[in-house]
Amino acid sequence: MPTVIPAPQPIILPVSDSEAGFPVRRVYCVGRNYAAHAVEMGHDPDKEPPFFFQKNPDNLDPSGQFPYPPLSGDVHHEIELAVMLKSGGSDIPVDEALDHVYGYAVSLDMTRRDLQGQAKKAGRPWEAGKAFERSAPVGKIVPATRFGSPENGRIALTVNGTLRQEGDLNQLIWKVPEIIANLSGLFRLDAGDVILTGTPAGVGPVEKGDVLEASIAGLPPLNVTVV
Repeated sequence: MPTVIPAPQPIILPVSDSEAGFPVRRVYCVGRNYAAHAVEMGHDPDKEPPFFFQKNPDNLDPSGQFPYPPLSGDVHHEIELAVMLKSGGSDIPVDEALDHVYGYAVSLDMTRRDLQGQAKKAGRPWEAGKAFERSAPVGKIVPATRFGSPENGRIALTVNGTLRQEGDLNQLIWKVPEIIANLSGLFRLDAGDVILTGTPAGVGPVEKGDVLEASIAGLPPLNVTVV
């Protein structure tokens, strides 16, 4: 069908060792999914039903540059494992969840913490703090057939060479299969969906000129400069 305005360009992410890219449909994020991070944010780390929020597909950015956003003086880094789906459905069983995964990548959930804090106090949605332009830097995707199962592996982030965040994927409160199963009970998942799985402790502010190096064992590192 012809469009009355130019159609938006699809968001396509690079795949390691491939000339073909991964098209993005939706972006879901899991909140407070590492116990130590839940504590540092002032919450009980005991396992409770996971909660989710969303970013926009065009927030995903493989460019390696993060423009410091307006209207904020407190922007934080959060390193996360990104899960890319090749198929989906509703009410996916936990033991079938990984069958729907295409691959994995290192990502960042950049957060305007001051705006998020204001929204929390007012009982309002988080989009202003979470879903702003280029707020989700992302590295190259590695297919699950090469990466294997995301049960464990070091996850870490440095800023200007100084270690800020460090943990292991085995510290996820809700593991990747459980995340997919729970999320599919709330939304019908489909090919092209991306899930950011939560961040370990150590989140903190960034400034213009900072160089962030994010790494997860078995995945290409993600290097981002704040501009």
